Amino acid sequence: MFKKIFGSSQPKEEKVLPWIPLNDLQQLQFIEEKSKTKTQVIFKHSTRCGISRMVMKQFVGMYNLTEKDLDLYYLDLLNYREISNEVGVKFMLMHESPQLLVIKNGTVVNHASHGAINTINLQDYM
Repeated sequence: MFKKIFGSSQPKEEKVLPWIPLNDLQQLQFIEEKSKTKTQVIFKHSTRCGISRMVMKQFVGMYNLTEKDLDLYYLDLLNYREISNEVGVKFMLMHESPQLLVIKNGTVVNHASHGAINTINLQDYM
């Protein structure tokens, strides 16, 4: 009865995604090239923003793909602002946070920010 009211005392296991840290400008060229053979996804995240944290938590909870399906990059835009700015220039998008970019054949085929991130069905782009 107490477990139903207060929950289990055992910690809930955290889901871990196959994140690739995006922390070098040269990776953007690699992502563009690699997108010609495999879908590339960039998740731009602000570690100081509650909305960004909430959207990321929802994204992680819904994510059901593997590294075989696509490459999933994580960009901490506060620590790597220069890279975040270059993402906008390279892929011709205005900066938003949080923001998700789906890249195929060198171009962004879909993108969203805030709550709209979790409406993108990544399986449609594999």
